[in-house]
Amino acid sequence: MDIKQLHYFVTVCDQLSYSKAAQKLHISQPSLSNAIKNLEREVGSPLLERNTRRIELTDAGKILYEKSLLVLSNMNMLKKEMEEVKLTGSGELIVGIIESVKYWIPKVIRKYQEHFPMINIKLIEVLGGRAVKESLRKYHTHLLVTNQYIDEEDIETIPLYHERLVLVLHKDHPLAERESIRLKDLEQEPFIISTEGFQTRADILQAFLLENASPNIKFEIERFETALTLVKENLGITIIPENYLGELNDASVVRKTIDSEALERTVYLTFMKNRYLAPAVQSFLTEIRDHFVPAKERDRLS
Repeated sequence: MDIKQLHYFVTVCDQLSYSKAAQKLHISQPSLSNAIKNLEREVGSPLLERNTRRIELTDAGKILYEKSLLVLSNMNMLKKEMEEVKLTGSGELIVGIIESVKYWIPKVIRKYQEHFPMINIKLIEVLGGRAVKESLRKYHTHLLVTNQYIDEEDIETIPLYHERLVLVLHKDHPLAERESIRLKDLEQEPFIISTEGFQTRADILQAFLLENASPNIKFEIERFETALTLVKENLGITIIPENYLGELNDASVVRKTIDSEALERTVYLTFMKNRYLAPAVQSFLTEIRDHFVPAKERDRLS
């Protein structure tokens, strides 16, 4: 039993078709069929039941499939870690981010590149708790900046900073002239909010709940950029992280602080605890942490 056999077997299980699996693996169907038969002989038990309609896993096949997924995943991680041992002065650093980091991440990158000028940096948006965990565990990213608190044994989660969630509305909106605004004042307004699964949505709904109020959800979006576009057309109001707005130069849009202590969120730095992190990755982690908590302050707190 070797890695190639397990890879072939898992592909057949995933496709539930020898022809589709062979096409995906770029081998002939007879070669794939023989490889599975050899694996069954080695295991000493049928792994797949074949009939005219579809392929189904036997009990032995189900066990081998689950174990094979783990073995293949570990092998993939090992290969990536061995590649990253060499990542000291050149290579690629993949960082998962949320939209609101745009106001500070360029500053960190500029300082980082003074030490690692040859590193290519890929910034990708990773939104939602499940996506964060999957991205880290599947090695799609080296590290992630997220507003999701990840409480998992294999993932390190470090709080970086807090940021307020502020109301954003069109300049012609009646509430734009108000000095003080409560969540109760927003109940009848067409509200723009993140879709299900986003922490910002959960934070906003919790804040409304604490005030015994509820938003009139009219639009559901995935990106704050879309929310701002809708606000600029005076189609609704929204609540988004203050840092995302940065220096808001659009005269058609107004930001307001709402009287609610619950409208605040924490931004975290996350990475795999037991993953080998090359010097270039470790250095980027340090740059991020130093940007918010200087080394001297960390030493004092530790």
